[in-house]
Amino acid sequence: MDTKQPLDSDDEEQTYYERSIQPKADQWKKISGDVIRALGLKMKILMTVIFGGLLIGSVILLSFSHNFNDQLLDATSNDQLLAATINGSRKSETPHDKLIGGLLTADFDEPSCVSRYYQSSLYSKPSPYKPSEYLVSKLRSYEKLHKRCGPGTEAYKEATKNLGHDDDNYANKSVGECKYAVWVAVYGLGNRILTLASVFLYALLTERVVLVDQSKDISDLFCEPFPGTSWLLPNDFPLVKQFDGYGRGDSHCYGTMLNNHAISANSTPRHIYLDILHDSRDEDKMFFCPKDQTMIDKVPWLVFKTNVYFVPSLWFSPTFRPELMKLFPQKEAVFHHLARYLFHPTNQVWGMVTRYYKAHLARADERLGIQIRVFADDAGYFQHVMDQILSCTQREKLLPQVVAQEESKVNASTNQKLKAVLVTSLYPEYADRLKSMFWERPSSTGEIIEVYQPSGERVQQTDKKIHDQKALAEMYLLSITDNIVTSARSTFGYVAHSLGGLKPWLLYQPKDLTAPDPPCIRSTSVDPCHLTPPSHGCDADWGTYSGNVVPFVRECEDREHDGIKLFDELISTKIS
Repeated sequence: MDTKQPLDSDDEEQTYYERSIQPKADQWKKISGDVIRALGLKMKILMTVIFGGLLIGSVILLSFSHNFNDQLLDATSNDQLLAATINGSRKSETPHDKLIGGLLTADFDEPSCVSRYYQSSLYSKPSPYKPSEYLVSKLRSYEKLHKRCGPGTEAYKEATKNLGHDDDNYANKSVGECKYAVWVAVYGLGNRILTLASVFLYALLTERVVLVDQSKDISDLFCEPFPGTSWLLPNDFPLVKQFDGYGRGDSHCYGTMLNNHAISANSTPRHIYLDILHDSRDEDKMFFCPKDQTMIDKVPWLVFKTNVYFVPSLWFSPTFRPELMKLFPQKEAVFHHLARYLFHPTNQVWGMVTRYYKAHLARADERLGIQIRVFADDAGYFQHVMDQILSCTQREKLLPQVVAQEESKVNASTNQKLKAVLVTSLYPEYADRLKSMFWERPSSTGEIIEVYQPSGERVQQTDKKIHDQKALAEMYLLSITDNIVTSARSTFGYVAHSLGGLKPWLLYQPKDLTAPDPPCIRSTSVDPCHLTPPSHGCDADWGTYSGNVVPFVRECEDREHDGIKLFDELISTKIS
């Protein structure tokens, strides 16, 4: 007899679910499936549209980002390089010669020092001075030497390991293959640039490696000039602490060693200090004599303190002269080539140059540079200096006269020539006077004259970083003018005009608070002046005036028997 077992509660709920709820659920499941399938097709389409839109938007955004970054980079590059616009319009389609006829090597990273390859793009005209193939070859050889012997190399370590020890015959011991010329920074920025170029040329002639004292702000002003190495003297160099104490009384000073008979062909010191200053003794100036060079050539380490551009005096040496003539067939272009090879302003300085140029000078039809240096204990604004500047610039047709308004014959609607005048001086009053003069009255030629002065700090502040950076920027701004007027004796002016390959109008130095007449003279050479050069003659010829020795080394136009410079143009008679 079958007996039905009572259902427990779970079985009852399951049976109820199967009888009543499950069919409904299946129906809903079927309906939901149909709905989902219907919606799924639409969702797929919608998701496809959304995803496709996002993808296209991402591509557009990425493209815009790249374009924006490219435009930003171009804008930054144009601000720094000024490669895009000169006088408000694009320059010739022909790319500028960024390697300057092979003077520069292409082995550098461009963004790290934008001025290196784009400095030449600022100049409205290409330089008439081309580096010789021999100079280019010599520079490439030097770069290899510097890389082999520079800081951090085994050769450098070998050359310095015993340098701090006393040994009278140190140089006769093995000190490696490398010899060095160490440049110590003294005096103002113009002096430093001229002397560093001089020491480098000497190193090039004597196969030495030039190293630069970095205790000053040299690395804030210039990029490294040699690829794959550094020209900065390491701070742990054994003689660094002695630099400040070097003077004519030092036992390592070459002139003093001569007086004390402490150097000879048989007794070569480990290093010597060379004092080549404007007031050096005759003994120190024996450095330029061939017999002395024979002894000096054996010394591994030379330490230079100099404030004069001594390149012209190197041409007196029968040993150096043939090599110099091969390096520089255009003799007056020595510094012009060396400066464009060695000196590349840092990005911070270059930014100052290009921003100022674009803001004030780029749209001008012509640019005139006027560099004013007043040599006086109580220097400042002097009326006789202002009179001299006006006399020179107007007599030489560099600036027009001003006339009364009713005398002006130029219609305001006529296309007028715009001339920008860049004034550099510690004192702003000279530029202010010029600015007021051409604002208050029209020019006789109808030209529009705009006058600008980047800074006027009144006091020279050598070794103050921002001051030196501004000074360097102003040198480069002056160098890209079309014509330039500079002050006699000013190394600042010498650097500016020679860097730009410009033959300047030199303002004679005033005497007795009176403007000279004539006020200025046009130089026939772009090379700087070697102020207070040595008298030529190393033995029997000692005392001969150095401006009378070779026809292409002559007296500076702005100095009377107190300076020599290099010329390409020869004269038929010598200066007496």
